Amino acid sequence: MGKVYVVTSGKGGVGKTTTTANLGVGLAKNGNSVVLMDADIGLRNLDVILGLENRIVYNSMDVMEGTCRLKQALIKDKRYDKLFLLPASQTNDKMDVSTEMMKKLVAELKEKFDYVLIDCPAGIEQGFKNAIVGADEALIITTPEISSIRDADRVIGLLAASEMGEIKLIVNRVKMKLINEGNMLHMDDIVDILGLDIVGVVPDDEEIVISTNRGEPVTVKAVSPSGKAYMNIAGRIVGEDIPFLNIDEKRSFASKFKNFFSR
Repeated sequence: MGKVYVVTSGKGGVGKTTTTANLGVGLAKNGNSVVLMDADIGLRNLDVILGLENRIVYNSMDVMEGTCRLKQALIKDKRYDKLFLLPASQTNDKMDVSTEMMKKLVAELKEKFDYVLIDCPAGIEQGFKNAIVGADEALIITTPEISSIRDADRVIGLLAASEMGEIKLIVNRVKMKLINEGNMLHMDDIVDILGLDIVGVVPDDEEIVISTNRGEPVTVKAVSPSGKAYMNIAGRIVGEDIPFLNIDEKRSFASKFKNFFSR
């Protein structure tokens, strides 16, 4: 029986889909069987980041409606035999899926793979509820921006209310220069604000844009700073003891915002 992680944030554009793709590659490179499930019904993108957009015949909606079998909808990655994608429908709406339908599908995936990573849509409406219902644990993605952290804080409260298992934090798009200048929140301050254990820090990296456009996650080569960071996170997920990036900067900006958040 595998483990199911939902990758979520509340706010859109913080890197959920990129993180899902890269962690999937990282886990598969370490020998695990992995399925990446795009839960963003109507607005899928995970297939593009993986470079699998031209291979989609069926999708998760087809499976849930009984149009095809699960095996028919799963797309094997071109690079790794143990990495699969279950794409979302482009023509349906999030309201077409119920939590019961999603829970049944995720349970079936959990029986077949070591890890199931669910790419959650932005927001906290039905798409969010569908994405979290079958998950064992959650990975919260945030950037060091006030709006992103506030939305993450709201989502953490909802996950706690849903009795989600362990919830861990990934801070994405960290810009060292701004931290050094005291103009960006330090990771330690974000951890204090959100009250979560941190499982990874991903530096801002132009290679992410290049890799996304190529349909090749940065963890495939894992030579860029972001690629190494994602590989480290994948290693921590499976229990490896991997040190974090060493960051030691000014923190004056952060203290002004600590009281802004509460749960």
